[in-house]
Amino acid sequence: MKAIILSGGKGTRLRPLTHTGAKQLVPVANKPILWYGIEDLVSAGIIDIGIIISPETGAEVQAKTGNGERFGANISYILQEQPAGLAHAVKVAQPFLGDSSFIMYLGDNLVQTDLKIFLDEFKLKQLDALTLLCPVANPSAFGVARVDENGRVLQLIEKPKVPPSNLALVGIYLFNTSVHEAIANIQPSARGELEITDAIQYLIDQSRKVEAQKIQGWWLDTGKKDDLLEANRVILDTCLVSANYGDIDAHSQISGRVQIGENTKVINSTIRGPVIIGENCHIENCFIGPYSSIADDATLIHADLEHSVLLQGAKITGIQQRIVDSLIGQRAQIKAAPQRPKALRFMIGDDSQVEVI
Repeated sequence: MKAIILSGGKGTRLRPLTHTGAKQLVPVANKPILWYGIEDLVSAGIIDIGIIISPETGAEVQAKTGNGERFGANISYILQEQPAGLAHAVKVAQPFLGDSSFIMYLGDNLVQTDLKIFLDEFKLKQLDALTLLCPVANPSAFGVARVDENGRVLQLIEKPKVPPSNLALVGIYLFNTSVHEAIANIQPSARGELEITDAIQYLIDQSRKVEAQKIQGWWLDTGKKDDLLEANRVILDTCLVSANYGDIDAHSQISGRVQIGENTKVINSTIRGPVIIGENCHIENCFIGPYSSIADDATLIHADLEHSVLLQGAKITGIQQRIVDSLIGQRAQIKAAPQRPKALRFMIGDDSQVEVI
């Protein structure tokens, strides 16, 4: 069994942050989103992983993630020249996949589930395809499955105006080699892409064995800022373990679950978890509130932060009004000017500089 993780795309919903980087490398709880998927696959026993990359961000993904040694995996990188659809990505990956069954995992998803359960089900029933589903409150915003009482998929509908169910396609699919035949027999959709839903529908129409299973935990799409902040909140709530490897002075107060990295200095500050702070940070005269993630090499001086994500090297100085619900890019700088508003909310890309006046 092999796996492919899709890590291309332009990430337009996370711009300006993704003008300069891959959306799958944006961190949640100080870990790139992509890495959660790799870890899930390795935990399920799948170590041969192909990562689909784009020309724009592929080099960054490869440099950051490496050959898979850190995860106990063997990672290959597969270039998809154009974002021509999920099924096209499978087509590009066919030389890597060979005659192996595989899992396709969308690299910007976060899922709380044991993939091995579905892998065992797929093998036991000798299915052609198995799609993972999650009940959602707004199914019209997603691809939706219509299934019978036995879990057999009857129809897949992309963003239906009148959804036949509340079961959204999670973005994790298991296939055997029959999917390659299906992809070879479908045409590009109205948006000019080869859709994986069309390939699965082809298998259904050919009476192949296509089933669906509901995941039991949460599923988080991280395509937009608010989604990413919610993912950060959930991960901090469910996964964060308290640990302090930094230097905290006697005038600082730490409460709740807080993780602080090596060589980070905390001076005269209050931190209320869940909060994660990376390595080599400087926190001085600050309040860091719950659901904040601060990456390595960040500097915060005279700042008040809550429910926000700061990327590596970000710097905030002299902003004593509370910053909330914000996503701050790598090496971005925010500093105060003489007159200040009462509330601040940001989403700024890498290497930006903002003065608050």
